[in-house]
Amino acid sequence: MRPDLLPLSRAQRLALTVTSFLFLVIATMALGPLIAGSGWWWLCAFIAAGTLFSGFGLRSIRTPPSLVPVLELVVLLLLLTLLFGGGTSIALIVPTADTFETFGELMAGAQRTIEQQSVPAIPVPPLTFALAVGIGLLAVIVDILVQTARVPALAAAPALVPILIPGFIIEAGAEVPTLVLTAAAYLLLLRVDVRVRRRARLAAGEEGDQAATVIAPKRVPIVSTLGASLGLAAVGLLAASVLAASTPSVSTSLLLGSPSQGTLFARGVSPFIDLGRDLRRPEPLPAFHYLARDGDRPYFTLLTLDQFEGEVWSPTERAVDGDNTVDQMPRPDGLSSAVETSEHPIDVVVDEVRTTWLPVPYPTARIEGLEGSWFWDDGALTVRSVDTNTGGQSYRVTRLEVEPTPQQLRNADRDPGEELASFLVLPDEMPAIIAETAAALTASARSPYDAAVAIQAYLRGSEFDYSTEAPVADGYDGGGFDVIARFLETKAGYCVHFASTMAVLARESGIPSRISIGYTQGSPTDQRVDGVQRVEVDSHDLHAWPELYFEGVGWVPFEPTPGRGTVPGYSRPNAGEEGAPPLASAPPTGPGSTGRPDLDPDRGLAGPVTDPIATAAQLWIRGGVVALVVAVLLLVPALFRLSQRQTRIRRIRRGERPADAAWDEFAATALDLGAGGTGGETPREYAARLTRREAFDDARARAAVVRLRDAVERERYGPAGAGTAGAAASGALVDDLATARAALLADAAGAERARALLMPHSLVDGVRRVLGGRAASGA
Repeated sequence: MRPDLLPLSRAQRLALTVTSFLFLVIATMALGPLIAGSGWWWLCAFIAAGTLFSGFGLRSIRTPPSLVPVLELVVLLLLLTLLFGGGTSIALIVPTADTFETFGELMAGAQRTIEQQSVPAIPVPPLTFALAVGIGLLAVIVDILVQTARVPALAAAPALVPILIPGFIIEAGAEVPTLVLTAAAYLLLLRVDVRVRRRARLAAGEEGDQAATVIAPKRVPIVSTLGASLGLAAVGLLAASVLAASTPSVSTSLLLGSPSQGTLFARGVSPFIDLGRDLRRPEPLPAFHYLARDGDRPYFTLLTLDQFEGEVWSPTERAVDGDNTVDQMPRPDGLSSAVETSEHPIDVVVDEVRTTWLPVPYPTARIEGLEGSWFWDDGALTVRSVDTNTGGQSYRVTRLEVEPTPQQLRNADRDPGEELASFLVLPDEMPAIIAETAAALTASARSPYDAAVAIQAYLRGSEFDYSTEAPVADGYDGGGFDVIARFLETKAGYCVHFASTMAVLARESGIPSRISIGYTQGSPTDQRVDGVQRVEVDSHDLHAWPELYFEGVGWVPFEPTPGRGTVPGYSRPNAGEEGAPPLASAPPTGPGSTGRPDLDPDRGLAGPVTDPIATAAQLWIRGGVVALVVAVLLLVPALFRLSQRQTRIRRIRRGERPADAAWDEFAATALDLGAGGTGGETPREYAARLTRREAFDDARARAAVVRLRDAVERERYGPAGAGTAGAAASGALVDDLATARAALLADAAGAERARALLMPHSLVDGVRRVLGGRAASGA
C-alpha cells in the first residue's frame, strides 16, 4: 500500500508532531522499573521534544523532506552538546573535537555502569547520555515514519524498544499501566492521522479544478475511524504484552551485566580473597600514593566481606543508593559520641590500580575531587562507582580517626542485637579444631574485648609464621573452614589465613566479625610535596584484616598477621589495664618490625583547601545553561508563529493565493492579540467589526483593511483568475498587511502583545481545528 503523500498544513503537521511526542515519551516510561527517580525521563522528554519539534519547524519553512532527518540529527547533536558537552563546546551548543572525545568517554562510562549497576540503576551522567542518544534516534525514526513516509502505524516498532528492554532485565517486564497508556497514545496517533488524511483530501479536492463533486462534512464522525483505530491499537497492545511477558529475564541483579566477573581488580584481588598471586609477584606494581598532612598512616579499605558460607567469604549484594553521595558520609554504625574522634585530610593519587572500589580509610567523613559517580555502601562505608573506576583519580579523603579506650571496648554490651546476627553466622558443621581453639583462647576472658585481644595475640605469637608460599605448597590456600583448620595445624600462612581465622574464631566466641580487603599503610619515601612526606602503596601492600563489632564503638580493626601492618594500641595485651593478667604473648610491633613510622614529623601543617571562585563559576555556568534552556522553550511558539508569518508573506510575493494568505495573517494577528477569531463571519462582517476599534480611527489603517477585504473577496468569490496579482499588487498587499497589523498592535495593551508573542492563540486554534473542533476561520 502506497503512503498517502498529500500536502499537509502546518496545523496538521503540528498535530502529528504532538501525538508522536506523546506516544514516544509514554513508551519511554516503560524503563521506569530499571532506573531510579524521574529526572532521566524528563531529560528524555526534552530530547524527544527538541528533535521532533525541530522537524516540525523545518517542514514549516519548507525544507526539502530528504534533508529534515539529517537536520534533526544535527539538532540532536546540538542538544547533547548543550547538556553533556560542558566546557568543551563553543557557545554551549557547538561541538568541538573535545566534545566528541567527551561523548566517547560517556559512552564508555555507560557501558561500565550497565555492567556494574543493579536494578534500579542510578541515572548517572553516562547512563543518561546513553538514554538521551537512544531516545533522540528513536524520535528521528518515529518522525520519518509519521511525517515523511506517512505510515504512522509502523511507529509502534521503535516504540517497542523501550517497552521490551525491561523483559530482558527483570522478571516482571514492563508494567501493565505503562503498556495501557502506550496503547492509548498509539490509538491517539492513529486517530489524528486518519483525521489529518481526511482533511488533507478534502482540501485537495476543494482546491482542484475538477467537476462538481459531493464533499463529505469537515467534521468526520468518530465512528468512521474509531473502530479501525481501536483494532490497530488492540493488536499493538496485545503484541507488546505477549512479547514483554514471554521475554526471559537475563538477570535479576545486574543491569544488562554478568553476575560474575573474573576479578574485582585488573591489578588487584579477586572477590575470593586471592591475594597470594599479587603478594608473590617478584616486582610490585604501584597502586597509589598519598600525602597525609597530619602524618596519618591508615589502612585503606577497598571491599568488606561479611558472608561466610564455609568455603568462601563474600560481600553482601546491595543495590547502590543514589542518595549515598560521598561529599558527606555518615558516622559509622554503633559509634557513640563518648568515643573520641578527629578528622584528618589525606590527598590520594591513583597510579596503576584499576578497580570500581575506591581505596579509603575506614571510617571516612567525606571525599572530594573524584571524577565520575561514586557512592558509599550502608554499614561498610566502602565506596564504589557505577560508571568509572579508580584509573587516574586524584582525590582528598577526610578520614575520621576513632580512638576508643580499652575500657570503652571492655564495657561494650555483650548482646550484639538482632541486626548483627548475620555477622555471627557460621556453617553448621566445622572442623572440631576451630571450636576447640576458640574455647581454649577465650576461657579466661572477662569480656568479648578480652577474647578478641587473646585471639589476636595468639595468632601473632611465635608459633605462627608469615608465608605466602606454604599454603600453595601444602594445598590449603584460600579462606574456607577446611583451610582454617589446616592453617591452625600448620601455623603458616599469609594475611588471608590470619584474617579469616580470627574472624571465624571471633564469631565462634560470640563477637560479630567481618573481613576488610585493601592496603596497609605503604612505604614512606624521601620525596616531599609542600613539606609533606609522600607515601607509596604498591601491590605488596595488599592486605586482609578482620574487623570486630563492639556496641558504642562500632567496627574496630585488629591485626592478627605477624610482620604486617601495625597493631592498634587498644588491642595490645594489658592495654589500659595495670596488673591485668596477660592472655597471650605477641611479638613487638613498633616501627622497627613494620618498617612504617607511627608519626609524620610534619604533623598538622595544613588543612583542606577549596577554591570558591571555581565553585562560583560552575554555579554561574549551570545557572546560565538552565536559563538558556528555559528561554529556548519559551520562544519555541514565537518562532513557529514567526515562521508562519514569513511563509504567508512569501506566498503573497509569489502570487500563490496572495489575498487569502494576507487575510489569514491579518486574522491570525487579531486572534493572537485578543481581538477574536472570524468565527462564522464573512470577511466583510469581520472587517466591519474590527475597524470599529479605536486603532482604526486612522483613515490609512481603515483603508488598508478595506483593501485586504476586497482582495480576499475577489479571490474567493470572483471568477477564476480574479485573485491573480502582479508584482506591484503583491507588494501593495504586503504593505496593507503591515499597516493593518501595526494598527492592531497599537490598539493592544503590553500584556496582550507579550501573550501574543509567547503564546500565540492562532497556533492553538489551528491544532484544535485539526483535532476535530469547529473551524474558527470560516470567512
